[in-house]
Amino acid sequence: MLSIDNFIRQSLELHLHFARTMKEHSFFLEAGFTPKNKDYIDEADAFRMAFDNLLFDVVSIADGVVSREFLEDGEAITPYTLDAEKASEYYTGVKIATNITRLEQELMGDSFSRHNHEELGKKVVAINNRALELTAGLIRFKTKLLSEVLSCKVFTVNYPLLIDHIMREAKLYFTLVKRLQEREDIDLEREAYEQEYFWNRIMAEHAKFVRGLLDPTEDELINTSNNFGREFDKLTMEARVAMNKSVPLSKVTDDSYKATLAIGKFKEQGTIGLLECKIKSIILPLLGDHILREANHYLRLLKIFKRAGDMD
Repeated sequence: MLSIDNFIRQSLELHLHFARTMKEHSFFLEAGFTPKNKDYIDEADAFRMAFDNLLFDVVSIADGVVSREFLEDGEAITPYTLDAEKASEYYTGVKIATNITRLEQELMGDSFSRHNHEELGKKVVAINNRALELTAGLIRFKTKLLSEVLSCKVFTVNYPLLIDHIMREAKLYFTLVKRLQEREDIDLEREAYEQEYFWNRIMAEHAKFVRGLLDPTEDELINTSNNFGREFDKLTMEARVAMNKSVPLSKVTDDSYKATLAIGKFKEQGTIGLLECKIKSIILPLLGDHILREANHYLRLLKIFKRAGDMD
């Protein structure tokens, strides 16, 4: 069973990454509808604001509790998040809660001993329950939307694969919060197989989304995106094969780490290019920063899996 300290820290770190991810999913959906679908716009906006409130409450109790390594790895926010939010707010007219990002910039890590763990634990349990309820609702919304899009009842500029992609991420978030609420200890070896399969697929799809949202004249960036898509498709299959123990997981982990480092740099350069108006595309800057943070999140997981593998 998880200790109270680990339960609190892991819960807050999970929310700092995934609650922001969920609110941005809601924003991307909201911005992608046509005026005809005002009901969908309003529903996505309501989810976005609900996750804003959840993330604000997480940030308000996270100072000194989450690890310094987590804050430095750039999976909660990056140096580009605030500017990406401002630019995306300008482009869409949707009011983004940049105050939360400013508060996150001030967070400090690793001074847990100053806190009342019992009182903090109760707050985290309540936050986790809110996250479960909200995320379950968002999953239902995404499921309904995907069905409507696939049956040509609703038009959106978001790809059907993207809707499916963000639904899978929401389901992962829900599962991880539920496991924390049950104080489940994580089996790192089993976790590595499943997470590497999941996130390699996510990285492959990011590359394909970028490719499809670039202007057709951006030949070099399109080719690079294609190459990353193919590389991560291959790594996804290797992770699946490794689940059957026919390929050493350590090799898949090493290859995934190198590939994720590379795509992370590509996403960072892309985010900067979008912010500086040097890339022709229909990509919102916040989407660039969003997928960069997911690469950073996966890199931190891979570092943990590599350390665990080295200890075997």
